[in-house]
Amino acid sequence: MGFTVVGTPGDRRVEAFAAACAAFGVPRPRLLPWTDVLGGVPLEVDGLLRIDSPGEDAAVDALMRGPGDPTRVGGGARWYRTLLRGLGRLRTFPSINDVDDIAVMFDKRACHARLQAAEVPVPAALGPVGGYRELRERMAERGVRRVFVKPAHGSSASGVVALQTAPGRVKAVSSAVPDGDGWRNSLRVRAYTSEHEVARLIDALAPDGLHVEQWFPKAALDGRLLDLRVVVIDGEPAHAVVRTGTAPMTNLHLGGRRGDLQAVRSRIDWDEAMSVCARAAACFPRSLMVGVDLLVGLGWRRLAVGEVNAFGDLLPGLTGLPGTRAEGLDTYSAQLRSALADPRPDAMAGRR
Repeated sequence: MGFTVVGTPGDRRVEAFAAACAAFGVPRPRLLPWTDVLGGVPLEVDGLLRIDSPGEDAAVDALMRGPGDPTRVGGGARWYRTLLRGLGRLRTFPSINDVDDIAVMFDKRACHARLQAAEVPVPAALGPVGGYRELRERMAERGVRRVFVKPAHGSSASGVVALQTAPGRVKAVSSAVPDGDGWRNSLRVRAYTSEHEVARLIDALAPDGLHVEQWFPKAALDGRLLDLRVVVIDGEPAHAVVRTGTAPMTNLHLGGRRGDLQAVRSRIDWDEAMSVCARAAACFPRSLMVGVDLLVGLGWRRLAVGEVNAFGDLLPGLTGLPGTRAEGLDTYSAQLRSALADPRPDAMAGRR
């Protein structure tokens, strides 16, 4: 039994999966570079396909968004169209993650709608908006003063804006920073209180499509806001990490830190939390793994799914939850064991 991984050379996810294969006595996976998939090169696949993140490779980014600084904000619509074309070339190969599931997970509007239709708790959406003025009008109509503005096809919090308004005042928190006539991603978040600058940022993001959600106030632990990344494998919530931060975005690459999972488990209805994650994953039944961002509300009672991630399994050093099939295994080893248990193409096409 062999595997082919669609990824970028040297990517940590690719290497982690290769290490899991070695531990299981499976041949090192064949690497199918995203540059080949996107560049029209004839594709060769051995065994089962694992589609991994395009990563932060400059050459891949240039193929997906066009030439330019890879740290720039924007270009998500073109990136998504290119992704769909690449996924289309992979459709005929048996894969442990489904191309159509990936496509939905990378469209925040479609993903939110699918979760909502399945009665998975999600923050209320305000619908698409075409720019800052329309956003403020929509907020006024709904009586909402706090929202999250997300690029429809973004990832890693790129371009995400946490917006708060009050009469005569506005505050936006984002990792985007001005860069000449445009914006680029920074590794730290900052606040903007000039309405002109906030409007400029929102209007710069709007042409690629926006998904706007009502702000979901998060619980805090030791003075730091928190949420959870839960990796669901073959229908079972298998790994969980608490992400904490002092900003609305808790992403670890933006200065967030891992928190105390046991402290969180003691404060919430853990069985219900894991049920919510399993229900979210069930909305993508042809994917062996998804990463669910679980929001815990103030008071520790409300739960909501903020995102579902196609490539959300990079959690170095984390082993599976006690009592699960993944106990003692990292995210890649747990996926590999599930895939090897029933590697038939028809099983990969509809496991749950």
